[in-house]
Amino acid sequence: MATMEIVGGTQLKGTVRASGAKNALLPILAACVMLDGETNLTNAPYLGDVNIMLRMLSSLGIRAEHLSNDCIHIVNQKKIRHIAPYDLVTAMRASFFVAGPLLAKTGFAKVPMPGGCSIGTRPIDIHLKGFEALGAEINIEHGFVQLKSKEIRGAYYKMPFPSVGATENLMMAACLARGEAVFENVACEPEIVDLANFLNAAGAKIEGAGTPTIRVQGVRSLQGISSYSVIPDRIEVGTFMVAAAITSGDITIENTCFDHVSFLAEKLELMGVTIDHSGDLIFVRSNGTLKAIDLETAPYPGFPTDMQSQMMTLLAVCEGTSKIKESIFENRYMHVPELVRMGADIKLDKQYAFIKGVSKLSGADVRSTDLRASASMVLAGLVAEGRSKVHGLKHLRRGYHNLAEKLIGLGAEIYQ
Repeated sequence: MATMEIVGGTQLKGTVRASGAKNALLPILAACVMLDGETNLTNAPYLGDVNIMLRMLSSLGIRAEHLSNDCIHIVNQKKIRHIAPYDLVTAMRASFFVAGPLLAKTGFAKVPMPGGCSIGTRPIDIHLKGFEALGAEINIEHGFVQLKSKEIRGAYYKMPFPSVGATENLMMAACLARGEAVFENVACEPEIVDLANFLNAAGAKIEGAGTPTIRVQGVRSLQGISSYSVIPDRIEVGTFMVAAAITSGDITIENTCFDHVSFLAEKLELMGVTIDHSGDLIFVRSNGTLKAIDLETAPYPGFPTDMQSQMMTLLAVCEGTSKIKESIFENRYMHVPELVRMGADIKLDKQYAFIKGVSKLSGADVRSTDLRASASMVLAGLVAEGRSKVHGLKHLRRGYHNLAEKLIGLGAEIYQ
């Protein structure tokens, strides 16, 4: 299993460029099932999860390849296969995104039930009830979800919870429906807005993305897009912001959208970090002792659960006692024992984590338990005294493109 060895204590300085957003790119790739012709995506990072989705498209009869310079080329000119391979859907839950596009494009989809998730349960009930509202017949047997409809039709559906995945899946399915679909209590994440912008560029008629109500007027077909640039990855940007704070660094982050990380920026500024922005640049500077804060994860525009573990690492070396409430995933504290092994003082009580700041962390061998937890381990290694070895980089490589190389460019001492 691949490892990363980090020598802590280096102050990060310089300029780093964030990659495109994995969580925006994956549903956009799934949406290409519905687009006729050729599509080119730019600012598209080469990641493990992205590679799985490209393999998924290929298995469905769509030519999809990752070219150089963060560009993906897609050609959809053949009859679409309607059965998604078991190994790909169970390897990555986001592969279930193809269910909505397959149903809309072919009237039939057979997709394996997605596997479990280490950070908590992610039921697909909201997806399925939404598909039923759009007129689909649903049958679940032998580990597969089978969706069938002679014609997807517009409908009204209010989500019991603003699920990001369900919002994206249903919005895609409704693009080729007859009539208007109205979805309420939907998720408002920037990645949903990006997907809607992509679909509208292909000929869809979507209004309200980024608000709690989305309206989709069905169209007869969608066409390929000559060039579409994926939004920057706000979680990668946030991880670099925390990296600057935890190392008392001074860095400039390129290819950003400040609005997408403004809530995180507010929290960091409360702690004593200096943050400025101009255009697509964010400037982060930290010196002196940082103060403890309290935070609670919440759907966008609240504090993102995908930044919780990184912030916990920072709070572990801040002055005072902080409190975190994890409101999204029940198992998102699996990184805590690893931080404690490095000297952090953290106590857990159900949804809550109480973090008493310590003067230093000590280098140690630690393991990654999930994607974002792996980033928290890297951050801990950057500030720890001595050497740390992070095991299980397969998680990290699912969502961060060349993270070690980018940190080395800022002065970090990392060996792989």
